[in-house]
Amino acid sequence: MTARGLIIGAPRSGSGKTSVTIGLLRALRRQGLAVRGAKSGPDYIDPGFHEAATGLPGVNLDSWAMTPALLDALVAQTFEGAEVVIAESAMGLFDGIQAGQGRTGAGSDLAARYGLPALLVLDVSGQSTTAAAVAKGFATYNPDVRIAGVVLNRAGSDRHIRLCSEAIEAIGLPVVGAVPRNPDMALPERHLGLVQASEHGAIEAFIDRLADVMESALDLERIAAMAQRPQLPGPGDLAAMIPPPGQRIALAQDAAFSFVYPHVARHWREAGAEIVPFSPLADEGPAEDCDSCWLPGGYPELHAARLAAAETFQARIVAFSHTRPVHGECGGYMVLGGALEDADGALHPMLGLLGHTTSFARRKMNLGYRQARLLGDCPIGRAGETIRGHEFHYARVIDPGTDDALAEIADGTGTSIGPSGGRRGLVTGTFFHAIARG
Repeated sequence: MTARGLIIGAPRSGSGKTSVTIGLLRALRRQGLAVRGAKSGPDYIDPGFHEAATGLPGVNLDSWAMTPALLDALVAQTFEGAEVVIAESAMGLFDGIQAGQGRTGAGSDLAARYGLPALLVLDVSGQSTTAAAVAKGFATYNPDVRIAGVVLNRAGSDRHIRLCSEAIEAIGLPVVGAVPRNPDMALPERHLGLVQASEHGAIEAFIDRLADVMESALDLERIAAMAQRPQLPGPGDLAAMIPPPGQRIALAQDAAFSFVYPHVARHWREAGAEIVPFSPLADEGPAEDCDSCWLPGGYPELHAARLAAAETFQARIVAFSHTRPVHGECGGYMVLGGALEDADGALHPMLGLLGHTTSFARRKMNLGYRQARLLGDCPIGRAGETIRGHEFHYARVIDPGTDDALAEIADGTGTSIGPSGGRRGLVTGTFFHAIARG
C-alpha cells in the first residue's frame, strides 16, 4: 500500500471543513493525483460530494458502527487505487459517544488507530490570538492524535491572517493557508443537512470554484506532504457487512430515495449481487426479474403528492411484495405505511404495505446511533442478530398501526429506546439505517 492519508478536523460542525475538503480534493486531483475522499461517522451526503470532486467513490469509516476488523478492511480498500486519501471528520474532531476507547465514532478514532495526521480547520471569524489557544488544546488533548497543521477559515484581512498565524506558529503548529470569508462558498442546505451532490444544479462549476479558492489560499504541496501511510493493525475482514438481500436487488433511486451507504452498495456488488435501480417519482416499479426490493431513505416528505399519484409504482410494488421481500429504511419506511402527512398538513395515501402513518408537519428530530436487535428475519439480518446503525429524521409516527415490531432498539451506549419499525408478511421497515452487523 503506497497511498497516504490525512484527517480534516475542526472544533465543531459549521467550521467550513466540508468546503475545504471538497475544494482540496478537486485541487489535488487537478495536480494529477489519484485522490479519494472518506467520511467519519454516519453521513450519506458528504461522500457524494467527495465522489463528485474526485471521480472515485466515497466511503464512510465509522468506528462505532463498524467492528475494528471491518474498519481495517474498509480502510485498506479505501487506500487501494489512490495516492492520497482525505478523510473528513464528522462534527468536531473529538466528538463521539462514550462507548469505549476507539469506538466513539469520532474522527479522532481514525487518526489514532491508523496513525493519520490531522489538518485542523479553524473558523477564526471574531478572534485572533485566541485561535492559538484552540489549536494548542487540539494539539495536546490526545497524544495519539497528531495535529500536523492548521487552515484558517473565514479570515477577514491580511492583518487578521498575520495575527492568527503568528500566534499559532509560536506554539509550534504550521499554518498552511488561510481561506477568506466568502459567502459564495456556502453549500446549500435543508432539514437533513446539505442538499445532495446529485441535486446541485451546477455541481461541477461549484466544486471548481472551491478548488480555485483552495489553490490560491492553501499550500497544496505542503498539505500533500503531511499525509502519511496508514498503520493497519491487521488485514481486517468483511464478515460484519450487511449481506446483499438478494441476487438481483431492485433499488429505488431518485430525488425521494437516495440515502444508501456507499460501503453497503459496494459490498453487495462485490458479493455478486446486481443492483437494478428504478424511480418511483417516474412512476416506475421494481423489475419483475428481481428477487428483493429496497426502498432507502431520502426525502419522500418533499414529494408525497407525486408518490401518492404514482399508480404504476404502487401497483407493481404491492404485487412484488406478495412473493418477494420488500424493505424500507427511514424515508422508505414512511412510504411503506398507510399515509404520510406533508409539511403543510396534507395527508397523502402511501403504499399501505405496513399500517403506520407518519407526519412531517408534526416534527420531532431523532438523531443518533442505534443498536437494533432484530425480532424477525428481514433483508438486513436474521432474528436475534444485532445490527448497528443510525437514525436522523424529523418525521414522526403519528399512528403506529398494528404490525409486529421489526426490532428492539437501543442508543449507542446501550440504553433501551423500545420497539421500532414494522413487519407484515415479506414487508419490513424501520426509521433505522443499517450500517453493519454488531
